[in-house]
Amino acid sequence: MITWREGVVASLGAAWDGAVEVSVRGADGEVLRALAYPAVSGEPRPGQRVLMTTAQLDRGLGTGGYAFVVAAPDELPGDAPSAPGHLVKARYTPLQQLVLGVDDQESAHHETLRDADDLTGMPVVVADLHSAVPAIVAGIRHAALRAGRPLPRVAYLMLDGGALPAAFSRTVAGLRAAGWLEACVTVGQAYGGDLEAVTVHTGLLAARLVAAADVTVVAQGPGNLGTGTRWGFSGVAAGEAVNAAGTLGGRPVAALRVSGADSRERHLGVSHHSLTAYGRVALVPADVVVPDFGVGPVLGVPDDDGVPPLEAGSLTALGARVRQQAASLAEPVGRHRLVEVETGSELMTALSSTPVRLSSMGRSLAEDPAAFLASAAAGVHAGALHAG
Repeated sequence: MITWREGVVASLGAAWDGAVEVSVRGADGEVLRALAYPAVSGEPRPGQRVLMTTAQLDRGLGTGGYAFVVAAPDELPGDAPSAPGHLVKARYTPLQQLVLGVDDQESAHHETLRDADDLTGMPVVVADLHSAVPAIVAGIRHAALRAGRPLPRVAYLMLDGGALPAAFSRTVAGLRAAGWLEACVTVGQAYGGDLEAVTVHTGLLAARLVAAADVTVVAQGPGNLGTGTRWGFSGVAAGEAVNAAGTLGGRPVAALRVSGADSRERHLGVSHHSLTAYGRVALVPADVVVPDFGVGPVLGVPDDDGVPPLEAGSLTALGARVRQQAASLAEPVGRHRLVEVETGSELMTALSSTPVRLSSMGRSLAEDPAAFLASAAAGVHAGALHAG
């Protein structure tokens, strides 16, 4: 189902690499908050007539509260100059994109990737949610800084289970601008990264051999999909990413999706998404990182959002629940290795210093510290693997 709306751009808002927020006034006078991708619809300007789609906004789905600008029919952008590349992404939709893949025959990197088959032990951190990415990178950097080592080069591989345009992610734009990410690699139907690749496999190889990444983080783009069923969620791709990393000779590191604030039992402690993706889909052994929350200063979360910090007992109890749940993934019951990583005040400080806002399922660092500490712990372990 597509719901179309027409309006006139009233004003421009925030802009970041590849995207611009616009306020659009409809024929009924209602002003909608919309997002335009200049590469698709051209540069927006006040007074311009635009066509938008609003079905997801009307249904209250997780799109950041945006309508999406499809076109400015009176001012269509000119044809792009002829360029190499024959990868079509968002294939056979009206907004399909023709891009130059890093693995394309016309790419300067084709020869490098044609027979490539080895990640040479590169740590690959896999996560369910896009919101885990900045916390994982914070953990990677924290491990290096704490040990007095040079900061590793980190790449982000964006799966297509969520948003397809990389430009939708303000997180990626912010991490790239801050120098926390060397490259974003978009794979599958996702597009708009620094490097485009056909599959997770060539994307990982490109991160290693083209972007020269020391560690790669793999997660879907913003806007994961779930149906409240055992198998009906886009995060199953996390298990498949573990398989790809292990098959190619990388070191898969599984970041657990953890929450101490989710009201849904299936997501409290370790989410069933992680238990299913790593326990049933991942067939290659991985290091499953279990955060050791401990007690003490780690619980003194800055109250920037007016949310009181959790009491000591609650995170202690949550940690015990997480360890119990994660045990089902480990040998001899499962196939993975459990690795406990201590979290503490230093890691919390590292999280509070990220160049982008931390938010997971609408909750901040203060509201659900366990979610971000679990992701950061996986980054700490990956950083240690790189150094080792």
